[in-house]
Amino acid sequence: MLAMSCIMFAADATVDAARKKIADKKYDEAIAQLETANKTKPSAELKKALVDANMAKADFFMADPNAAPRVKYPTALRAYREVLKYDKTNKKAQENINTIEGIYKSMGRPVPQ
Repeated sequence: MLAMSCIMFAADATVDAARKKIADKKYDEAIAQLETANKTKPSAELKKALVDANMAKADFFMADPNAAPRVKYPTALRAYREVLKYDKTNKKAQENINTIEGIYKSMGRPVPQ
């Protein structure tokens, strides 16, 4: 029982630290921290935090009026795809992927991978 509570506490601390980084728009740092923790001790909490971190990153780039389209769309697209790695049924991520891919296809350009 003690070992399980230590694992839960470690995940909570990692998630809390990642949330602070997300609030500071340090998305890549938060995601890296969460991925490392999830590889060591996977948990539903870490998985959800990874979904949230990647969604925050993707949404930030999609909404950034100062980002050039050649930066914003590929970055957001990769982050939305990461969301689907952890939550295959995430409708918002899938809809935004479809939107971005549609933009590229309508311009006759290859969709970024």
